[in-house]
Amino acid sequence: MNHDAVIIGAGPAGSSAAITLARQGWAVALVERTVFPRRKVCGEFISATNLALLDRLGIGDAWRAQAGPEIRRVGFFGGEVTTEARMPSKGGFGRALGRDVLDTLLLDAATAAGAEIFQPWRAAAMAREGELHIVTIEADKQEQVLRAPVLIAAHGSWEPGKLPSQLDKINKPSDLLGFKAHFRGASLPADLMPLLIFPGGYGGMVSADHGRLSLSCCIRRDTLAAIRAGRAGASAAETVHHHILETCRGARETIGRANLDGPWLAAGPIRPGIRSRYDEDIFRVGNIAGESHPIIAEGISMAMQSGWLLADQLLQAGATTQAERARAAARYSAAWRRLFATRIHAASAFAQIAIQPASARAMTAVIKLLPATLTLGAALSGKTRAVPGLA
Repeated sequence: MNHDAVIIGAGPAGSSAAITLARQGWAVALVERTVFPRRKVCGEFISATNLALLDRLGIGDAWRAQAGPEIRRVGFFGGEVTTEARMPSKGGFGRALGRDVLDTLLLDAATAAGAEIFQPWRAAAMAREGELHIVTIEADKQEQVLRAPVLIAAHGSWEPGKLPSQLDKINKPSDLLGFKAHFRGASLPADLMPLLIFPGGYGGMVSADHGRLSLSCCIRRDTLAAIRAGRAGASAAETVHHHILETCRGARETIGRANLDGPWLAAGPIRPGIRSRYDEDIFRVGNIAGESHPIIAEGISMAMQSGWLLADQLLQAGATTQAERARAAARYSAAWRRLFATRIHAASAFAQIAIQPASARAMTAVIKLLPATLTLGAALSGKTRAVPGLA
């Protein structure tokens, strides 16, 4: 089965690339191994700088209709300290939409654009045949072979596998493990998105769609092991939940009496950093291209934007030959670095400060005295930086 592009993964990055290419007449195969709607470990916040991109992707009106309230304030909950500051704005304020809703909207838009959807199918193997990539996909003991000159990996970085674009699994005590839950009946002000700091980790809360509060967090593997030792029989998620409530007054006051809406999710380890955007003639978008620490709440924004950036460069350069693909890759990689490198480095610095006990205490003291540092941090994270060409 021949296509112009095969995309592995139908999350925000893969679907954004698929929509953009398919609308320009490309024959796109979009391969996704899970059934939608699905919940994901994700902060779910989308900055206002993405509004033009959401419109370009054809889901802007649906996002506006379903997303949670505008987030006009950024907060800080650490130990006994709670404070807040204004959210920097450029053309509006961001809002949160559950991944179960967002991913479905994007996949439906990809279908409407003409992409061929293979779901639930898993990419099992990749090979080369001249200028074509040969991708073997599997589902329910069935097998199909897809062929295309362009292969885009959009499968994320958290799950290891045997594909050449997937990362090896290496466990370390300092690994950050991700957890996420929705709550109902929380007392968080609708327009406030607080950063949570607790021993060994950090997280965030935001009011999302349908009256849900979304809490996502990361905790060091060794910290989780230590606190689980004191809670015999408790699951990892239950232990994290208790740890946050016990050590963070703001979180305790916000969700201490709230009810879980569905089970906790867990994922990871998280692999922050900048990686290759093009290797072995395979393009990479989303987390597999580069990942920021979730402390800045920019994961979805970076995923959608990277998918659009790559598709835009492919449309400009052509991609029939490897030479054309290499030229497109060079331009995509340069655009990617200009848009994302600063926020990835800033996120790394913020996360290291938040996780280390001494620096976390110093951070808490500074923010308590100067809440406006929260506004500066939000600006450094990219929340006022629009995607070039989409203003």
